[in-house]
Amino acid sequence: MPHQHTYRTTVTWTGNLGTGTSGYRAYRRDHDVTADGPPPIAGSSDPTFRGDSTRWNPEQLLLAALSQCHMLAYLHLCADNGIVVTDYVDTATGSMTTDNKTGSGHFTEVVLHPRVTLADPADTDTATALHDHAHRVCFVANSVNFPVRHEPSTGTA
Repeated sequence: MPHQHTYRTTVTWTGNLGTGTSGYRAYRRDHDVTADGPPPIAGSSDPTFRGDSTRWNPEQLLLAALSQCHMLAYLHLCADNGIVVTDYVDTATGSMTTDNKTGSGHFTEVVLHPRVTLADPADTDTATALHDHAHRVCFVANSVNFPVRHEPSTGTA
């Protein structure tokens, strides 16, 4: 039986410099992302779109969500299969294209690059194969309309 999960976040614009959106350059793109429990995330737009490079932008957050989801699914599958992971680092990359005529854009691809360290080298083949399974069960990857690939590397301590 399916279960419905509901998530709530609040995005609060903090970039009013006193005149609101009276002009394209008259306001900052700064905002806070909050939810019950975790600390706020300081957000903005990409610097290309007049944003603050010291704050998270929506594109980075989408990329991070895909990376987090894959990692969490993968670690769960490893635990279920008796594979001991001692370290996991993913340096994900995403490609987005924009159309100057329409002002729109979209992601064309995300590639995850998880580097996994295992306790037992005998588990390498199974651990590597579990990335495919993790991809299939990742809620976020199943929710986007562009390819999400993974190029894992696995080693031992």
